[in-house]
Amino acid sequence: MVMEEGRPGPSKPAGDRRPQRREKKDQQQDKQQACEGFSIKAMMKNSVVRGPPPAGSVKQRPAKHTAFRKFYERGDFPIAVQHECAGNKIAWKVEIENLDYHYFLPLFFDGLCETEFPYEFFARQGVHDLLEHGGSKILPVVPQLIIPIKNALNLRNRQVLCTTLKVIQHLVVSAEMVGEALVPYYRQILPVLSIFKHMDAAGLHDWYQRNAIHVCSSRSTDKSRAQQQVPTTKADFSKKKKKEPRSNFVNLGDGIEYSQQKRENIGVLIQETLQLFERYGGENAYINIKYMIPTYWSCM
Repeated sequence: MVMEEGRPGPSKPAGDRRPQRREKKDQQQDKQQACEGFSIKAMMKNSVVRGPPPAGSVKQRPAKHTAFRKFYERGDFPIAVQHECAGNKIAWKVEIENLDYHYFLPLFFDGLCETEFPYEFFARQGVHDLLEHGGSKILPVVPQLIIPIKNALNLRNRQVLCTTLKVIQHLVVSAEMVGEALVPYYRQILPVLSIFKHMDAAGLHDWYQRNAIHVCSSRSTDKSRAQQQVPTTKADFSKKKKKEPRSNFVNLGDGIEYSQQKRENIGVLIQETLQLFERYGGENAYINIKYMIPTYWSCM
């Protein structure tokens, strides 16, 4: 059949003539507009105010090249790697007791910010070796160690945090009066510890970043955690067990949490560090710790 020009085509079925109606919910969602808070649009009808952006208090900061890396690449340190079956060690080319601690100890503390091999290994192991053999040479150098410790903590890197906390614990028990010498510098050291104090579970740092795991807090309180045993002498520090009591639990599914065994639990390390500060810091230590971290409970 040939249609003549100028005539309308065949009529469409009645079902096609009905308009496509949307539901009321869809219409309301289309009308809603996202806007910034404290603006004129926020007072308008069907406007949705955007939430505040994350503060980023636990966000990892980018690390910069340290002076330790520069001096190591230049060959200024009398050190080398000693490979053994139990693990690598530092082979010192000179006697550690004959080193100038005012020059070398701050440089090795500056290397705590490193996360790459061999810089991280030499800095971490070198600091422990120097603190082990330092004796009375450590106390005069304490003011020069505050800025490297502060820079390492401000990176908010989990690996750097654990390494720095262990070094601080070793520093406190390394010589007499060192704990009391650190009390005036609590305002530079404790702010970052206050942020990570309640992160007692492995992977909780990633939870703040991606909300990937669910953390269930147990009924343990700060007072019960404060009653945990901490090293009181230099010998106890070296012989301390690696396994700490479990205070929080992480739902990892079929995974296994090794942070307790490897001493990588940030919350437990911070609690131990604060207790050592109180034990070795003298009579004014607890007041200064409580001022910076109000949730801390005395262990004395």
